[in-house]
Amino acid sequence: MTAFGHWRLFAAAVALSFAGAGPASAATAEAVDRSALRVCADPHNLPFSNEAGEGFENKIAELLARDLKVPVRYTWFPDSVGFIRNTLRARKCDLIVGTVLGNDQLQNTNPYYRSAFSLVYRKGSGPSPTSLDDPAMRSLEIGIVAGTPPATLLAQKGLLGRSHAYHLVVDTRFESPARELVEDVAAGKIDVGILWGPIVGYYAKQSATPLVVVPLRSEATPLKLDYRITMGVRVNEPEWKREINDLIRRNQAGIDRILLDYGVPLLDEQGQPITAP
Repeated sequence: MTAFGHWRLFAAAVALSFAGAGPASAATAEAVDRSALRVCADPHNLPFSNEAGEGFENKIAELLARDLKVPVRYTWFPDSVGFIRNTLRARKCDLIVGTVLGNDQLQNTNPYYRSAFSLVYRKGSGPSPTSLDDPAMRSLEIGIVAGTPPATLLAQKGLLGRSHAYHLVVDTRFESPARELVEDVAAGKIDVGILWGPIVGYYAKQSATPLVVVPLRSEATPLKLDYRITMGVRVNEPEWKREINDLIRRNQAGIDRILLDYGVPLLDEQGQPITAP
């Protein structure tokens, strides 16, 4: 079973630990295999990664590998409890392409993008809310993934009675609640959806019905809704971390192009949306 929508990212940011994972290894020798870029990834987790290489994290890994002049080699494991323990910390791979800043089970690189939970609704369909406090939200049918920060905020604002819950944890080989939620918005079954930005942006871009994606601002809420995403390496591998940071810096423009091409709503340091040049 896989945690829907990279939920481990936000659980790590809040709890700073993973259920079932012990203390980080105190190994002193760097165990990086320089013959390939060895990436830890989920085989069924679009838009992030899959075995066919169709996710944006796959494309970013390919970009970095070209810079290093080595192939990409994957260790596949479901993005759920035990992911880090069974991949990165087991030394089966050397890099997690996407993890949230503040995860103490690994060493974070410098952030390479910032995104936010976002609203999605049909273009020209009526109300155009820009926040959870918009008065229009009290008259709309809202799609939300149970257990995510926006679901907690809906409860605090008395909006759960208008919400339609989608599962957080599913087997992604057979189910995609994110795609279902966005398709329900496009079909008019619900008026507005709330999802993690990279997920909603990807499926909204694929929709035949024009959809609007609006990143939510954390400043207006008691819970954090935007996150800086880093890459992850093992603890006590400072040289490898420095090398990955250098790769990110050299390839940041290409990384941004990949993310924007996948519809990821990017935010700058002031929390303002970044658009394609």
